[in-house]
Amino acid sequence: MKYIYGPVKSRRLGLSLGLSLTPYKVCNLDCVYCQLGKTKELTSQRGEYVKADDILGEFKSWLQQNPDSAKELNFVTISGQGEPTLNINLGYLIAQIRKLINARIAVITNSTLLNDPRLRLELLGADLIVPSLDSVRPEVFARIDRPHKGVRLESIIEGLTALRKEFRGQIWLEIMLVAGINDTLPQLKEFKDIVERIKPDKIQLNSPVRSTTECNVLPVERKKLEKFREVLGDRAEII
Repeated sequence: MKYIYGPVKSRRLGLSLGLSLTPYKVCNLDCVYCQLGKTKELTSQRGEYVKADDILGEFKSWLQQNPDSAKELNFVTISGQGEPTLNINLGYLIAQIRKLINARIAVITNSTLLNDPRLRLELLGADLIVPSLDSVRPEVFARIDRPHKGVRLESIIEGLTALRKEFRGQIWLEIMLVAGINDTLPQLKEFKDIVERIKPDKIQLNSPVRSTTECNVLPVERKKLEKFREVLGDRAEII
């Protein structure tokens, strides 16, 4: 199948079936830690990168072929091989998936388009949003996430803050920490201030333990991750 992967069992989502809403590596970031490799099309333009009917047709086919697995799913997770919010059919797809299965719907996003009120409206149909925020310093954000020229860190933070006011489901904010880039204690204190503005239900600390396509992208030592978790409070966990 082209647009469906899994189901995959994970600690944070349980049994999850993934849906990809873009072709391989269409994204508005080119993160140094991405396991999929370098971004092929760096863009912030929303469009119909994959037709909704093609995704839904494949999803219906999977449901017909795997009725027992479908009953066991905890989540249908919209993520995949690029940034899913670039697809203008996101809201429609969430609504149609809701009609087809009882599993909860999660959207994993790099947060870059959340300052768009139309997109936030589309996301209201999901149960869980897992947005990312890798730095609160523009120069560090540029170094680790290598964004499209139209992406601004302050707009991301504003979008995350607005999302919390509008979205009634769960928000689990993921922070990817890379050794020597965004793992200093001064940055941790700045993270804490911004996180208190965003008010996520959970803060999930991650570090690139699997191999990446970039050289010298190293995980943060466990002791330092524990310090981050302690400072960020009870909502924080290491994944």
